[in-house]
Amino acid sequence: MIGRNAGRAGKVSPLGAALLATSALVAAPHAAFAQETAAAAPAAATPAGDTIRTVTVQGSQRLEPDTILSYIRMRPGQVYTQALGDQALKDLYATELFADVSIRNNGGDVVVQVKENPVINRIILEGNKRLKEDKILPEIKLSARQIFTRSKVRADVARIIELYKRQGRFAATVEPKMVMLDQNRVDIVFEISEGPKSKVRQINILGNDKFSDGKLRGEMVTKQARFFRLFSSGTSYDPDRLAFDQQKLRQFYLTEGYADFRVVSAVAELTPDKQDFIITYVVEEGDRYKFGDVKVDSQLRDFDSDKLAQRLPMKAGDWYNAKMVEDQVDGLTETAGAFGYAFADVRPDFSRNKDDLTMSVTFRIAEAPRVYVERVDVNGNTLTQDKVVRREFRIAEGDAFNTFQIKRSTNRIKSLGYFQEKFEIEQKPGSAPDRIILEANVEEKPTGELQLSAGFSSLESFIFQGSIRQNNFRGRGQTIGLSVDYSRYTRSVQVSFTEPYLFDKNISLGVDVYRRDQNSFNYFNSDRNTTYKQATTGFQMRAGVPLTEYMSLIGRYTFNLDDVTLSQSQFYADLDGDGVQTCEPLLAGRYLCDAIGKRTSSILGASLVYDTLDNRVRPTRGNQFVIGGDFAGLGGSVKYARLTANASKFWPVGAGFIFSLKAEGGIIKSLGNRSNDPTIDDVRLTDRFFLGEPQIRGFDIRGIGPRVLRKYLVDTNGDGTVDTPSTDRNQWVDDALGGKYYYLSRAELEIPLGSGARELGLRPSIYLDAGAVFGVARPTTQNVNTPVTLYSQTYQGVTTIVTSATAPDNTANTIYTAIPAYVEEYVGDTPSPRIAIGIGVNWNSPFGPFRLDFAKVLKKANGDDPKTFTFNVGTQF
Repeated sequence: MIGRNAGRAGKVSPLGAALLATSALVAAPHAAFAQETAAAAPAAATPAGDTIRTVTVQGSQRLEPDTILSYIRMRPGQVYTQALGDQALKDLYATELFADVSIRNNGGDVVVQVKENPVINRIILEGNKRLKEDKILPEIKLSARQIFTRSKVRADVARIIELYKRQGRFAATVEPKMVMLDQNRVDIVFEISEGPKSKVRQINILGNDKFSDGKLRGEMVTKQARFFRLFSSGTSYDPDRLAFDQQKLRQFYLTEGYADFRVVSAVAELTPDKQDFIITYVVEEGDRYKFGDVKVDSQLRDFDSDKLAQRLPMKAGDWYNAKMVEDQVDGLTETAGAFGYAFADVRPDFSRNKDDLTMSVTFRIAEAPRVYVERVDVNGNTLTQDKVVRREFRIAEGDAFNTFQIKRSTNRIKSLGYFQEKFEIEQKPGSAPDRIILEANVEEKPTGELQLSAGFSSLESFIFQGSIRQNNFRGRGQTIGLSVDYSRYTRSVQVSFTEPYLFDKNISLGVDVYRRDQNSFNYFNSDRNTTYKQATTGFQMRAGVPLTEYMSLIGRYTFNLDDVTLSQSQFYADLDGDGVQTCEPLLAGRYLCDAIGKRTSSILGASLVYDTLDNRVRPTRGNQFVIGGDFAGLGGSVKYARLTANASKFWPVGAGFIFSLKAEGGIIKSLGNRSNDPTIDDVRLTDRFFLGEPQIRGFDIRGIGPRVLRKYLVDTNGDGTVDTPSTDRNQWVDDALGGKYYYLSRAELEIPLGSGARELGLRPSIYLDAGAVFGVARPTTQNVNTPVTLYSQTYQGVTTIVTSATAPDNTANTIYTAIPAYVEEYVGDTPSPRIAIGIGVNWNSPFGPFRLDFAKVLKKANGDDPKTFTFNVGTQF
């Protein structure tokens, strides 16, 4: 938008002043404009009856005199008359090329004096904040280097006002001005006062007896402006929406059986202040009908009319429902398409009986030829290779047409995630009546993902996670990715690659290579220790083959090298005086000492997947079941068997709501004995299941399940006696132990919003999460009733941690640390479900996908670590 003072080097001309009244400009007809100008410059009071000898033009600048003379009918040899001069004036003004014209007759020498209309230098818009220049300028007729005309200015003023009316701003005004420049040029300035957005103050409905006003208003797209509809776009007035609401009312009444319903009138009145509209509908409901006879008359040889009629959901005596009739037309058409009749014509014939208020319906299926696929075309893919789209088709050229295969192909292409969400395979007639052309008109969207998330955890402190992934690498449908997790105590990196069609065969192959370092299982004196380290280096290879259209088998092989270490100088001690330093549970905790060591895992696994989801990226209907097993023991030092299963189901429940249920669970069994000590579990810590964020919202990372809590004793009475466990969780040592069994379930309802919120990419949902992890050998806990002082002893060149204040040579040892008195509790090992409810919002923000979750824990076990708020953010490229 150019500023008000930009380039106004000239002055406002009288013509510009005449244009100040917008309403006059819009209302003034062109003929009146021409008459006004003609009156200002009459055809000169010159004698008539002279024979015209010459006709000359004066005052032209851009136009050639011969061009100007071609616009009039006056020619040498004619007799000059007043009527001939007046007609010449009218013809010249009709061209809209001249600001002023006069004609003089000097004894047969006729002089046409013209003043050409100026050339437009530029168009300036001022005051337009809601509608930018790129929305207004393409809609108006005037543009730079055109000849200025008043009629175009009037038309453009009306057009701009119409654009604002479409935005619901009926109080908008436009004031045009003309700034004179040198060389007969002008700047045209449209000063715009946008005004407020006109809202719908009230919707009145007259004539409705069967349904309340509120019920009928709920069926409309237009809504009354209220404070709780702040982000709704349906509260603004739109004439097109008014007509659509009339159709919505008719559809609603027809669905309820009122076949004679009609909208008598729909009037929208603008309030005097032009701020709001009051809409009034007058309706006639009529009588309610029931279904009469419902029949099917099929001309297709493969269809039995009587059997089809028996399968129809509506029966004689049911309340009439027009929506049900439409659905059956679609269903019969789809059924015919499954038998190869792509162009089957299904039409319902209605027979209304006003005496007994019944509506009989006969579905007539006209004869049609079987249709075969002539050609499959893929259009619009600039990056993605044709084969990536074609291999998702479940129907090939030459096959018989089948609507179910078309729908399945559509869902598979959608699930790629490379194209627009509303993709549909278009069907067009082929070269013969029994031929059809299938067109996949795709619109590619960004398939790269840059995901960033950050948070704060009582276990992990500050957390940063980032990943970059390209889901359509080089347009071949391959996936390549790199992910990095970083926190104060955890670091990991992973590189992955997946080829979905190996050598163009329906076999997928993938590989992951990763490195994970963790320093995260213990606190010391309320500070998290950073000397514990678990390093995992490994890779996984996987391959998948389809068994049926919806079922596939995925095999995988994983090799891990784990190294769990503790600082010997900080956590090893010789407290029994035998000269051998061992991991001291007093310093490190019992279970950490059990986890120390190097081990290799060679794991062979497989998963059976059944998937009928309509979209893997954002499903709205369908099921998914996965059962997987892993066996560790093909070499390596770790031996166990693990079984997991998960299932999910999605339903569209109407009005844009999507409901989903998900459940999963797992069990792991050691195939060897690590120790005869019953307090040491045979399944190692690193192989157990853990639950918490993000699996179950409402709890922190590894926030539920078996754990050992070391609570330091504090003085609560002020008498100097340290005898009460601290209640400050931040002062506890929280050792999550995981479990050998777990289950998790989730119910979630995605809530649709208005079109305005949908345009912003907002998708809220409410959910309930429940789950538990349990089943681990009960570890030995320690209670230290008095503080313990440990000393650092250096004797004969060897430094050890001991409990004695003096070395064997009677030299004083250095105090290493003082461990306060504490008690340890083993808690959380219960299959009782932990339950949390919450609300989350997905937002496709300008800087990437954004997710917020607020959760409230309804049920927890002793020792669980709740967490109310989480968020993450990412972007696409």
